[in-house]
Amino acid sequence: MNFQIKYKDAMGRIGILKTPHGNVKTPAFMPVIHPGKQTINVKKYGAEIVITNAYIIYKNLDLKNKALKIGVHGLIDFNGPVVTDSGSFQLSEYGDIDVSNREIIEFQEKIGADIGTSLDIPTPPFVSRRRAEKELDTTIKRAKEALEVRDNIMLNSVVQGSTYSDLRAKCATILGEMDFQVFPMGAVVPLLESYKFSDLLDVTMASVTHLPDSRPRHLMGAGHPMIFAFAVAIGCDFFDSASYILYAENDRLMTPTGTYKLENLSEMPCSCKICNDYTPNDLKIMEKDERVQLIAQHNLHISFAEIRKIKQAIIQGSLLELMEQRCRVHPQLLDAVRNLKKYTENLERYDPVFKKSAFFYSGPESLNRPEIFRHLKRLDRLPAQKTLFLIPSVEKPYLKNLVDKSGIFQRSQKRTRKGEVEKSGKFYQKIHNKNVDNSDHSDLIQLAVVDVPFGIIPLEIDEIYPLAQNEAPIIIDEDSKKFVKEVLENYTKKFHRVIVSEDILKTFNLNFGFEYGDLNALNINIGDRQKIEYIADYQFGHGVGKALFKGDINIIKSKKTSRIRHIYHCEKLIATIRARDGAIVLAMEGAIRLHKYLKYPKNRVVVSKEAEPFAREGKSIFAKFVINCDMSIRANEEVLIVNENDDLLAFGKSILNGNEIMDFLVGQAVKTRKGGK
Repeated sequence: MNFQIKYKDAMGRIGILKTPHGNVKTPAFMPVIHPGKQTINVKKYGAEIVITNAYIIYKNLDLKNKALKIGVHGLIDFNGPVVTDSGSFQLSEYGDIDVSNREIIEFQEKIGADIGTSLDIPTPPFVSRRRAEKELDTTIKRAKEALEVRDNIMLNSVVQGSTYSDLRAKCATILGEMDFQVFPMGAVVPLLESYKFSDLLDVTMASVTHLPDSRPRHLMGAGHPMIFAFAVAIGCDFFDSASYILYAENDRLMTPTGTYKLENLSEMPCSCKICNDYTPNDLKIMEKDERVQLIAQHNLHISFAEIRKIKQAIIQGSLLELMEQRCRVHPQLLDAVRNLKKYTENLERYDPVFKKSAFFYSGPESLNRPEIFRHLKRLDRLPAQKTLFLIPSVEKPYLKNLVDKSGIFQRSQKRTRKGEVEKSGKFYQKIHNKNVDNSDHSDLIQLAVVDVPFGIIPLEIDEIYPLAQNEAPIIIDEDSKKFVKEVLENYTKKFHRVIVSEDILKTFNLNFGFEYGDLNALNINIGDRQKIEYIADYQFGHGVGKALFKGDINIIKSKKTSRIRHIYHCEKLIATIRARDGAIVLAMEGAIRLHKYLKYPKNRVVVSKEAEPFAREGKSIFAKFVINCDMSIRANEEVLIVNENDDLLAFGKSILNGNEIMDFLVGQAVKTRKGGK
């Protein structure tokens, strides 16, 4: 395996692919190089890897002889990794080509391509199922033949299946079990050209979710920067296109927000060197060949700048926010992002639990984000209570701004559009069970804030990421109101009694039956121990809090912020509450307690005997030494490192999720915090 992951966000990843001509950092844009016409040095603009057409070289005697003599790198004057296509594009355009799969694989190896491609059948979208199945069988047969023919060359194998998601999934599953290094998703150019981005989403997700995580995926023919963020977020690592030059030949300038015709420009669209040095009039009056070269350079600048922006967003944990911004450049792309709701559970599996960047709500599409899905699922981990008291939103952190110095709930405070305070003294009770005892249940009350976008936030966990680390507009849109209403209707079913304020009723149009209740200043009594127990349950699972913080504990707070920082038992540190995201970071005593409470294999990464000494010494765990793990592990979670006998060796932070840990053979799986020598 030649691929490893360095950073993750959503299904996007920054990875390193090793090739004979150097390493490539993904996501990466591969400019298409015409072997006989290229005049632009694409490496100058940021290209680490390029793609060229082996069939064109094979059919042109001069190019063929030169490539066999000096290699494809010398032919196209590029000393980095070169991918070669097999002629499938010509096959799709002209219906037939006069070269066999075996011949083109052998030729790609002879001319020194880093990554070659088998001769797949590019089945167009929306053809008959019979045709799609027949051509898919041929593609798979040729993929197997390519492995028999190749010697040392790295190989692509293209996922086909037209617009039939089950056929794409079938093809991805079969190819994924073979020894290919990269998996392109083919025959999607017609979808891109016709702006059918929702169909593109479906065929891409059907492919990606059935391909191995340990190898990169290539969205073939995707060359416009406006879709890069969307494609990376759903798991694509490579893009290729000749659009940078083809658009230039038609006097079209690319940007991440769309395409501009030169004839309509009064000002240049960006601040790249071309846009700084030339005006639209300068370009209009120059010779065609010179103008094409300059516009192509602009298009390359824009494409690579967008890739860099995406990489930074992945590192920060803001890729989905960037995607939501970009999706508004075209209505069909916006539809695709809204249809991403179908795949929220897939995104959640790969999305890191904790991130550097806060959650920013940018519109109704944000309601489908994996962070919200995960939060609503994890609410079920919290202790069950009889009474739920729903509190209007205030400034964050909620608990601190709801309680005055005497510990009395300030129920009149609610921020308005102007930052003023509304008076809201009426509260209502919803009685789910008419036979419920009306005696005091103050010791069994759950207090929760109602807010956008997370719906319901119990006060005990209000400082953990992303509940305190998020921003949303004060003016609530109708989609958010509907979403929160659905959340409340589902969540309140678990309680005997629900008490809610009048403004929550009105804001979210809650129409189920409530009885009036007059609550005088409610005494909010959430102790520090209760808070850390709830955080532990929310982070690790139901019941963990009482097990992790069992016995006499000493809670140390920050003198500056008064927030909980360290939890001790006697002089043994159990855990620390991380300042930036409110998460529990285990110490050795905490790891021992968690290991004792959770049953195997929960929260565990199991390493081989070979790696056991390194784990005990506190060294990071590499994926190749992992023999089993809890498949529900997410990236950036606290995990336990054990051996085959379930002896606790160490603990640390997961770099990958459970699926990736088991699939990868290179790179870090867990960053160990401390070993148990």
